[in-house]
Amino acid sequence: MHISKPFAKLSLSLLSMSLLIQGQALAVASSSTTSSKTVKTTTTTTDTEVTESRTKPAVSGRPTVCLALGGGGTRGAAHVGVLKVLQANHIPIDYIVGTSMGAIVGGLYSAGMPIDDLERRFRDASLMKSFMTVPIQLRIAVAPIMFIPRLFGSKAYDGLYKGNKFRKYLLNSVPASEHDISELRIPFKAVVLNVVDGHVYALDKGNLGYALQASSAVPGLRKPVQIGNQLFVDGGTAENVPVDEALKTGADIIIAVNVDEDFTEQPLDAFRKPGSMAKRMLTWDLWDNDSKLCAKANVTIKPQVTGIGLISRSKKEGIQAMDAGEVAAQAKIPEIKKCLAEHGLSI
Repeated sequence: MHISKPFAKLSLSLLSMSLLIQGQALAVASSSTTSSKTVKTTTTTTDTEVTESRTKPAVSGRPTVCLALGGGGTRGAAHVGVLKVLQANHIPIDYIVGTSMGAIVGGLYSAGMPIDDLERRFRDASLMKSFMTVPIQLRIAVAPIMFIPRLFGSKAYDGLYKGNKFRKYLLNSVPASEHDISELRIPFKAVVLNVVDGHVYALDKGNLGYALQASSAVPGLRKPVQIGNQLFVDGGTAENVPVDEALKTGADIIIAVNVDEDFTEQPLDAFRKPGSMAKRMLTWDLWDNDSKLCAKANVTIKPQVTGIGLISRSKKEGIQAMDAGEVAAQAKIPEIKKCLAEHGLSI
């Protein structure tokens, strides 16, 4: 399968994200596509090996449902609200495919973490504070000091945060029996991009912590994650709302959750702020790519998360995103039930 978006779009996404991170930090301090190569669906079998993917058997007797949870940093807290509403309305979830924050929320949920626990971690901002152990402004300020080891021969991968503490935080949040992706209660895939060969990978075996760390390794912000000879970064650079990977599960119904900001007309003065151009181009790139992906889903849920920062550690914004997810999901329940009924399941 080929993705039609030109390689230049991937470069734009990476550049925009890196500049956006720096621009947001500068703004706070002063006030405040993928390639055209073949897409491969693969999976980690161990922490050092990558092999071909498999899909678990479908549930017999009723239509199967796959959630495609998109990336979006703190905006991804909206996925918690969506899951809460789907669960309350007894909507079956047979597969979950996630990118970046969608992978984090989807992976934890697939491992059996209760909705209340997921909600608490955004309400008290503990998840985002674990994701970024040091505020971005401080990390950028000390970046020159962190460069010193390179003068003495260190060749660490590029990025401001390693992500190792976050991986341990995630693994400590679920039982040891749920650390292998292939053993999760709900079949799950974490979407990543391999910067070595330019292919998209859907990780559905191996260590859950490494998969979630890789899927959320935002270029420029987080160091890429090496698994064997592969070097993985945030899947949002390639398939931010992973509908294509969701389709590969063979599920009868795909429900996409898109947590992008709305792309609306802006006044000229909006682009005089530090980081505004990088932010604008990233917003456009996500809007342009993700709208095409979501068009392939049976139902798309689009929470109103405009204005919530990608890398915010704010409790208020996390709660705002969750509330937006609930509102958007509730509005789509009639459409979801109709779709299920058309496939032979009445709820």
